[in-house]
Amino acid sequence: MNKKKLIAAMASVAVVATLFAGCASKSNDNKSTTDNSSSTKKVMVGLSTDEGGLNDKSFNQAADTGLKKAASELNFTYKAVESKSKDDYESNLDALVSEGSNLVVGVGFQMSDAVTNAAKKHKDTNFAIVDSAVDASNVRSILFKEQDGSFLMGIIAGKMAGTGKVGFVGGKDQELIQKFEAGFAAGVKAVNPTAAEDLIGRKTVQYVDSFTDAAKGKEAAKNLINAGCTVIYHAAGGAGEGMFQAVQEANKNGKKVWAIGVDMDQAVTLPQYADIILSSMIKKVDFATYQAGKDIVNNSFKGGTVELGLKEGGIDIAGTSSKNTPKDVLDLVAKYQAAVKDGKIVVPTKPADVKSFSPAAVQ
Repeated sequence: MNKKKLIAAMASVAVVATLFAGCASKSNDNKSTTDNSSSTKKVMVGLSTDEGGLNDKSFNQAADTGLKKAASELNFTYKAVESKSKDDYESNLDALVSEGSNLVVGVGFQMSDAVTNAAKKHKDTNFAIVDSAVDASNVRSILFKEQDGSFLMGIIAGKMAGTGKVGFVGGKDQELIQKFEAGFAAGVKAVNPTAAEDLIGRKTVQYVDSFTDAAKGKEAAKNLINAGCTVIYHAAGGAGEGMFQAVQEANKNGKKVWAIGVDMDQAVTLPQYADIILSSMIKKVDFATYQAGKDIVNNSFKGGTVELGLKEGGIDIAGTSSKNTPKDVLDLVAKYQAAVKDGKIVVPTKPADVKSFSPAAVQ
């Protein structure tokens, strides 16, 4: 390992240790503020969402939840701003810096360029970004192994699909969301190769090119249901609510279709669909942003890149899974979860690699 790689690896390990050291133990228009300005440290943290907004019932909301919790417990000023379009990204970050933020968090891979530019302009300010890697000493890049959790959702889908097909609805057809698709397809393949065939061939994969348009999500899910899918998983942010709508309507019309959520426990964040949700893949974005806020208050914030999966405790399955998913299926999920944690199964991150994926047997 050369010197540059060694330094990068050490930085990553340091950030992981910092993030999980404590693991054991709406607003007017587009702004949400928790003001605890009586703190003697006079710390301020700002957050800017991507186009999904604060109430996307997904990763933006999770990031906001984590920082609200930190602000409440640690008594710092917190301000969240929603981006209505990509044109808002960098200006929102700049505004939060100018208002005195010690830490500015950008949510989503779409904010990568904006955070990169802002970090260069404001070198005395710390930044964090969720779902993208930015190479700057004052930026903490928080990545997740979405393929790990999606693999477990695939196990559930494959077992519950029976002789039916399995579908996937994605937001934007790019590398990050393809990790969800690949992991999910690999999980289905592990337990139900027949149901996985059209998924691996991308015949039952629909990308809607949006993380906000629920109508597009609904139309995509209806197409998959008409194609014979009995279980559908989404990684489409707010657009994914349309998938739940389509599944719910299909069940009211006499079909038996299940949905799987993402990022947060969507049987909780979207309780009106709880009766048709098997599980949700949890990305612990809230814990990661909570820890970032805590580190700023404690003067222990470090830049660098950290990638969190099942082994690192950054990915999980929804606590409500047992409501609609049989115990024997969840017991099987637990075995596969252990195999991934132990490194016996390495989940593919690219759809093309699922064809050659051959999971180890679990006991």
